[in-house]
Amino acid sequence: MQGMLLAVDRLSTWIGQAFSWTIVLLTALITWEVFSRYALNQPHDWALNGQIMLYGVLFMMSGAYTLAKNGHVRGDVLYGFFQPRTQATVDLVLYLIFFLPGIFALTWAGWEYAQESLAIREKTFSATPLPLYPFKFAIPFAGAMLLLQGIVEIIRCVICLRDGEWPSRERDVEEVDVDKLKQMVKVSDADIAALDSYVGGKPGSAS
Repeated sequence: MQGMLLAVDRLSTWIGQAFSWTIVLLTALITWEVFSRYALNQPHDWALNGQIMLYGVLFMMSGAYTLAKNGHVRGDVLYGFFQPRTQATVDLVLYLIFFLPGIFALTWAGWEYAQESLAIREKTFSATPLPLYPFKFAIPFAGAMLLLQGIVEIIRCVICLRDGEWPSRERDVEEVDVDKLKQMVKVSDADIAALDSYVGGKPGSAS
């Protein structure tokens, strides 16, 4: 079971990392349009639509990745003090009542939305229209990935309720944990205070 959960984590991670390159395309497009508009006096009417679509794809496709890394916003002020079983109970209730119905509706409606767009070969409203229907298929795809990752998180809640601790998950780039960093380099708070005192006490330095 744990292998299956981690496999879904890895899939969500791979998709999120792959679509993260959209940031590079978006940055390049914005940079070129600003240069073209102000330096060459040649603005493009399709550029804004392209930027919106790229950002939309980036936003949608990062959902499952963020869920896999347990990175979505929650009220940690209270949640962090709960025991693992209490955390799992709260998560499980919220997943079943709010998450599953909402994401299922997003996936279902998104598929219908994309199919209708494809049927009429929908394009953007501009003098130089861009095809819009390929990007609309990102909606049901992102919804399906969120649904799959959500099922994995529900299973994790059930395992935590059974075992009393959270099962492991696929790891990726994380924020720096200062306490862990100090342990790794074997630096104590006293060492840091002594260094600050030494630097602050040097002639010509601000104290």
